[in-house]
Amino acid sequence: MTLDARSAVRFAVVALALALAGCPSSQNPGSGDDAAPGDGGVGEDGGSCEVVPTCTVTITYKGTGGAVSLRGDFAADGWTTGIDMSKNANGDFEVTLPVKDQQVVVYKLVVDGNWIADPDNPRKSPDGFGMFNSVKRVDCDQCPARAAIDWRDAIMYFVMIDRFADGDPANNAPVGGVEQPGNYLGGDFAGVTEKIEAGYFTDLGINTLWITSPLDNADNSNPGSDGHAYSGYHGYWPRDLNAAESKLGTEAELKQLVDTAHRHGIQVLVDYVMNHVHDSSPIYQQHRNDGWFWPNDNGFGGNCVCGQGCSWDSERLRCWFDPFLPDFDFRNGDARRWSVDNAVQWAKRIGIDGFRLDAVKHLETSWLTDIRARVQAEVAFDQRFYMVGETFDGSRDLIKSYVNADTMLDGQFDFPLRGTILSTILRRDGQMSDLAGFLASNDGFYGNGSVMSNFLGNHDVPRTIHIAEDSPQFGAWDGGKDRAWSNKPSLPTNKSAFERLAVAYTLLFSLPGIPMLYYGDEFGMPGAGDPDNRRFMQWDNYTANQTWLRDQLATLAKARTDHVALRRGAREQLGVTTDTLVVKMSSAGDTVFVALNRGDSPQAASGLPSGEYTNLLDGSTKSGSVTLPPRTAMLLVPN
Repeated sequence: MTLDARSAVRFAVVALALALAGCPSSQNPGSGDDAAPGDGGVGEDGGSCEVVPTCTVTITYKGTGGAVSLRGDFAADGWTTGIDMSKNANGDFEVTLPVKDQQVVVYKLVVDGNWIADPDNPRKSPDGFGMFNSVKRVDCDQCPARAAIDWRDAIMYFVMIDRFADGDPANNAPVGGVEQPGNYLGGDFAGVTEKIEAGYFTDLGINTLWITSPLDNADNSNPGSDGHAYSGYHGYWPRDLNAAESKLGTEAELKQLVDTAHRHGIQVLVDYVMNHVHDSSPIYQQHRNDGWFWPNDNGFGGNCVCGQGCSWDSERLRCWFDPFLPDFDFRNGDARRWSVDNAVQWAKRIGIDGFRLDAVKHLETSWLTDIRARVQAEVAFDQRFYMVGETFDGSRDLIKSYVNADTMLDGQFDFPLRGTILSTILRRDGQMSDLAGFLASNDGFYGNGSVMSNFLGNHDVPRTIHIAEDSPQFGAWDGGKDRAWSNKPSLPTNKSAFERLAVAYTLLFSLPGIPMLYYGDEFGMPGAGDPDNRRFMQWDNYTANQTWLRDQLATLAKARTDHVALRRGAREQLGVTTDTLVVKMSSAGDTVFVALNRGDSPQAASGLPSGEYTNLLDGSTKSGSVTLPPRTAMLLVPN
């Protein structure tokens, strides 16, 4: 097609913009096993992915009109200026754009001044104003594809970026006046990338990473509720939501992390913080008085900080987490559109595979429904874009209210399951029948299509190893803040705590949903509450108990990967005693018996059918009556 003069100029501008943007795995998290920046555009499988437009897409309007133009995100000013469309030989309006392989174009047609979606393109995305944009993804068959994941097969590892690995000391910049446990410690994007390339996650059996928020955070110190000063190393004090955090690296390095993970068969979830910003944020300074944010005012002469002037529960939508963290009011359509668009643009630019969404119960559900519709149309082409929420609460009904794979979240972190496992297996409270009853009621509770995330430890609770000690140091729901700065726990010397933890993880890795490991828990790292539970990752000087636990977890991951019954099977309880639980996990053509003994003495595997089995955890053969040694679990497959 021959473009008119104006279109030809814009064609060149768009081509330059696309060339500078890099290779478009960011437009398609489901495929595009792209080369990392700077490696010559060649992937490990020999495929290539050029960083310049390599093909074209033609958009045609077959309707009538005197003047038709194309508007969209194909150029920096594409929504405001656009491109005039001219008639082809058939009398239809059309325009041809240069594109990269797998690039997503979101656009509208302007026909005689009226903005409309493309009537011949069924794929549409909400525009935030009650109408729709059109969406087109272009496949030039150049970027090598990678297999899509069924999220039921995921095994997740949570990386707190600043505390994991320091790959580039040049970007280390701790905040003045903040003690080390609450300050930046030097971990960065480059460090995570190095560990991916070294095979650390692959060797552990991990195929999904959840990384803390990579966005720019406040640069100053802020007071914590415990009287200590803190920095924003954790990522939950967002400042400039359009920039990466420089203390972690550049956006290009973040993109390289994601591309490298994809080449190693690893999905990446980003922690997205949408409930609030830091009061130094440009978006807050610009909109603090126009209804974008809830006022820090409880209406009775006091503040509306959660747990102070306002309730954490009844006023959870409007309370501020801290006096320096203004809370978005997402009843405001402009604020909600801006926030959702920001999240979607990050998903596209860096090519992530999903979001871990922070503090879900503190925001209006309209934010969730809006972002689900946007990512479904603009991001999820070859696999589902997984979204898991954090609702730190013991109410399963509350957690469930946000789970709907069609309109909101795929799943949430199962805090009630965690509390039950910690109480029954690690603390040995009550009987194993309590666990069995809970599991029976939890099966299918969150609805068909939900994919919950199951975990024992995270960055908000004490390290799980201490709950597994002979004398547990924390309760199942303790926050552990009272020992975060003094009287901090140390690594247990007895193997018993590590053995109990392995029993609990055996259950976790044999349940439907996504099992999640918090960084360092594979070695039973010690720590009380925040920030002690966020010590820098231990990379050497492991004890024999630590390496034993790590090997057990790698074996569990392999067993789960090899046996579909452990990932998607139906669960049947066979036997339960005070200290033991035996269940059968089965799917078509695959059966695994899971036997757990939390007790400190040998116990018979009650209810296990007689026969000959192989224990997947050590390769041993079992026959006849099976006895479980103290603090032991088995995954038994019939011979």
